[in-house]
Amino acid sequence: MRRRLRLRRIFTTPALALAFGAFALLMSQSIADAPTGFNTPTGCPPVPAVDNRGAPMTITSCPTTTNGPNGLVPPTGITSFAEAQEAFEEQEPLAKGLGPVYNDKACVNCHQNPVSGGISQITELRVGHNDAFGNFVNPNITIHDGNGNPVVIPNRSLVNDRAICPQAQERTPGSETVRTFRTSLNTLGDGFVEAIDSNTLVRISQSQPGQSGGQIQGLFIQVPVLEAPGQVRGARFGWKNQHASLLSFASDAYLNEMGFTNPFNPTDITTVCKTTTDPEDARDGNGISDTDRFTFFMRATNAPPIDAVLAATPDAQAGSQIFNAIGCAICHTRSITTAPAGTVINGGAFTVPAALGNKTIHPFSDFLLHNVGTGDGIVQNGGPDSQNRMRTPPLWGVRTRDRLMHDGESETRNEAILRHAGAATFVTNNYRALSTTQKQQLITFLNSL
Repeated sequence: MRRRLRLRRIFTTPALALAFGAFALLMSQSIADAPTGFNTPTGCPPVPAVDNRGAPMTITSCPTTTNGPNGLVPPTGITSFAEAQEAFEEQEPLAKGLGPVYNDKACVNCHQNPVSGGISQITELRVGHNDAFGNFVNPNITIHDGNGNPVVIPNRSLVNDRAICPQAQERTPGSETVRTFRTSLNTLGDGFVEAIDSNTLVRISQSQPGQSGGQIQGLFIQVPVLEAPGQVRGARFGWKNQHASLLSFASDAYLNEMGFTNPFNPTDITTVCKTTTDPEDARDGNGISDTDRFTFFMRATNAPPIDAVLAATPDAQAGSQIFNAIGCAICHTRSITTAPAGTVINGGAFTVPAALGNKTIHPFSDFLLHNVGTGDGIVQNGGPDSQNRMRTPPLWGVRTRDRLMHDGESETRNEAILRHAGAATFVTNNYRALSTTQKQQLITFLNSL
């Protein structure tokens, strides 16, 4: 019942009017594949030069590209894509506001493979417990103020691995028996993901029962848009679909992963050992914060490219057909077209630009929540029905990942596929029935993505 109510809510009369308007706009614009490429090498590459005596030397020089790799023009107050990438890669100092509890010092430290914005093997720790009725409960984590007095960090499933002083260090209480790691996700191409119309995700969800004999239907949820108070939108970012906009995602990550208060999350998790003034990521004279720079960086990146040479091999092409035939593509949706340029999204806070609008992407994800038997037991924005569901991870760029599934606990493609259960049981059984050659062809296809 909860799912049906959510689906009806998005198709109110005004929403239908917007959808028909968007369809008319779509028909008036041409559709092209989104650009792809690993175009954000981390750091400034060495370039040849000569010193003042004419001797050869190498220096580092960052590019001064104004627009992003996908052509996105920076907003007023950000001079160039290079400026945004530099902010994404900056190692944050204690004096600027790092902590008091945090996981790492820069966005790039968790999103770096093979270039800035990519995936990684880095994990975060989530914990909690279930009450007597099986409902998930966020923990209260006790730290100390340095004088022996307990200080409680309340109602938060994230346990940070690091702190700026020993008394602020979080530790998992024995009472928190729901525990999981979560790997860092790829952010390359996420500007196109943000530009997907929420109704498109609803339609994908509604089409899945018919493709699976009623066994699969992704859960579509709507979540608050931090930059548009009171507004909600179809979720698509995070392992639990915690966010619908990249600005909301950047703000949340800056606070929870690095401890930086910012315009949309202005209060620290704890003040133990804190010496800076909130918000630590304050807007400058142009109204721009680092949170805005992170957002522009992610919006402006290209989608991950395929390995075209491997994809053209007979084995990979056969594996691609097997991927469809056994049911993988029901959830790992191959192609989605973004909303038309000019579409207003994120509760009115962002208008889809030409660089992101009317682009066909190949994410191999439906960006919905599914129970495939690997749920982490954590509830965030999705309500009780999401407790054992995870967002379908996009498979674009998966060839650059060596630790698979949400917790990174599967090391091979074969192990990751066999871990799928729940609604995906029949797909996994189809995989088991393949010959050894067919299984390897499917894995070759996955290694081309």
